[in-house]
Amino acid sequence: MVDSLKRPDFVVGTLPNGLRWIHQQVASPTGHIGILLPVGSRDEGPDEEGLAHFIEHLLFKGTTRRKAYHILSRIEDVGGELNAYTGKEDTTLYASFLVPHYGRAMELLFDIIQNARFPEKEIPKEKDVILDEIDSYRDSPSELIFDEFDALVYGDHPLGRNILGTEESVPTFTREQVVNFVRTHYRPERAVLSSVGGISAKQFERMALKYAAAWTVEGPVADRLAAPTVRVSKEHRPKDIHQSHLVLGGEGLHVHHDNLTAMVLLNNLLGGPAMNSRLNLNIRERYGIAYHIESFFNPYSDTGLWGVYAGTDGETMDRCYQLIMRELKQLREKSLGTLQFNKAKTQLMGQMALAQESNSSLMTALGKSLMTFNRVDTFAEMATKVDTVTPAQLQEVANRIFDPSCISELRFVPTETE
Repeated sequence: MVDSLKRPDFVVGTLPNGLRWIHQQVASPTGHIGILLPVGSRDEGPDEEGLAHFIEHLLFKGTTRRKAYHILSRIEDVGGELNAYTGKEDTTLYASFLVPHYGRAMELLFDIIQNARFPEKEIPKEKDVILDEIDSYRDSPSELIFDEFDALVYGDHPLGRNILGTEESVPTFTREQVVNFVRTHYRPERAVLSSVGGISAKQFERMALKYAAAWTVEGPVADRLAAPTVRVSKEHRPKDIHQSHLVLGGEGLHVHHDNLTAMVLLNNLLGGPAMNSRLNLNIRERYGIAYHIESFFNPYSDTGLWGVYAGTDGETMDRCYQLIMRELKQLREKSLGTLQFNKAKTQLMGQMALAQESNSSLMTALGKSLMTFNRVDTFAEMATKVDTVTPAQLQEVANRIFDPSCISELRFVPTETE
């Protein structure tokens, strides 16, 4: 009835309705459960910009069994938390709670995912909430520039759209659009139920069969639009700001690429979270011309995007850009020495290990891995992948990704400097 595969540290299974699940037992008084769905803003139609995020808001506004207040009080009355978020290619609904309330939390999550009513009277309220969210977001140029860079390189493709939607699109949403989108995208056979907490896999499996196995959806599954051609473009946009902001970058690797681990290592070396990244040491610390600088890598199912963000004074922006390009050139042309390369690998493995110390983050990571790859690597397997990357492989990826002819650039500059 239930197909289970025992793996080190966690157990993976599939329910009769096709829902895959993963549970890792830990010695903790708390539990974390998430329902992960491979649907996000990328899956919206031309007249649906922001709809996936809008639905995430409406999920909590009542079910056939509960009103909005009862949804929140069901988990908050026992000191737990309930939330959700939407990405470009995924949506996650999750709860955190004390272990004795595992059943309560799972029942609530599946009541929401199966029985959400999307009340007509709540729709105008949530539109106003999201429009306020959009206004607030526009007041943060260091965040806004990432979305505008997506639009610059992806154009009209859904990957180029703001997850929140726009002031034009959000007011047009109807309940019919919401129901149709959920019916075609919220499917148990595509979703994953992920859990980390202080109960056994057998206990979790019994709960999953009790609360999740009844989730079924009839009808066709929506197809995802193919990956876009990444455009190369350079723009300087005047904004009512005091500091200047820069994002440069281009097409990266998709999540299934053979060199994915090398790309992750390369990005971490270039401008990862550590203070000893190349960008931080050689631009922020040595020259003091960027108050914030980092690189990023967003791998999607069939494409990817990498980039560098820098915030600086307007008069030092050109110099900052030149220094970034110099770092990219060095990574293309000069192979790392053995000592430096081993340090980079050791650092990444340490960061990966620390990331698993948060049970909430681990729950999400396990679920995303199962949803994306239909498997989950143990930490030892992940470390082996990092350890087998070679300096030549890293340089090969750098030459492909950091090709100057493929790099786009977007600047936000103070209005008075234009």
